[in-house]
Amino acid sequence: MACTNNVTELIFSGLFEDPEVQRACFVVFLPVYLATVVGNGLIVLTVRVSKSLRAPMYFFLSHLSLVEISYSSTIVPKFITDLLSKIKTISLEGCLAQIFFFHFFGVTEILLLVMMAYDRYVAICKPLHFTSIMNCQLCYILVAGSWLGGFFHSIIQVLITIQLPFCGPNVIDHYFCDLQPLFKLACTDTSVEGVIVLANSGLIALCSFLLLVSSYAVILVSLRNHSAEGRRKALSTCASHLMVVTLFFGPAIFLYMRPASTFTEDKLVAVFYTVVTPMLNPIIYTLRNAEMKVAMRRLWGKKENSGME
Repeated sequence: MACTNNVTELIFSGLFEDPEVQRACFVVFLPVYLATVVGNGLIVLTVRVSKSLRAPMYFFLSHLSLVEISYSSTIVPKFITDLLSKIKTISLEGCLAQIFFFHFFGVTEILLLVMMAYDRYVAICKPLHFTSIMNCQLCYILVAGSWLGGFFHSIIQVLITIQLPFCGPNVIDHYFCDLQPLFKLACTDTSVEGVIVLANSGLIALCSFLLLVSSYAVILVSLRNHSAEGRRKALSTCASHLMVVTLFFGPAIFLYMRPASTFTEDKLVAVFYTVVTPMLNPIIYTLRNAEMKVAMRRLWGKKENSGME
């Protein structure tokens, strides 16, 4: 007999069961989320206002920071409020929406990181042709392609999930909605869906990561022909990018490039890339970028002067 979809609400098992630990997590994660929003928002504002940050790299960085705010906001506010709740619930429609936006912003970030690597490759390996290649039109096309790529990826994820029947139980073994934990609740075989997710999510992450590593390898080889000062500046910029790439892709490949199963450490890995990594990105980019630090000082200096007037 066919299963009917009679589940309308899902219950999260949460990160920890101990109420004291949950309250401690609330005290830690709330400032982290606020720092994520403020830090990335400051980068978006600085790039938008500062006339000295008109290079394509900063255009991509502002979109990356906007994506980081959106990506974190898809999961973290609900997660933080649930830390203070005994029963952590979400509607099935809300769960599907969370899956859509989580994967939408996640894949958009992956594609933006690839575009930023391409920008660095052209700047370092083809400096004489940089302005003609990385023109304004191409930058807009690359950013629009990143957003569209994330959108189409997420549509596929939701179409896979929306057709599954859920007839109980309704406790999802996670602190947010993701595909593999949700598949375990479906009252049908989801092995085919698991393979599709592996191909759609895992291969995107793995192929993008290999492409990024290859591009930076080419950049490092080409740096032998640059001056010592040129090598120092290029290495500083590339080191920032590589740190962000490693922090983002490591957990993603771990979670999506293996067969469907739930490991207890999955939740802790998920905390790292949904809560911690979005906060680290603005720190990494601003601390290692002299132009960004100068532009931020000028921005805040103007505000302080206008406030004194």
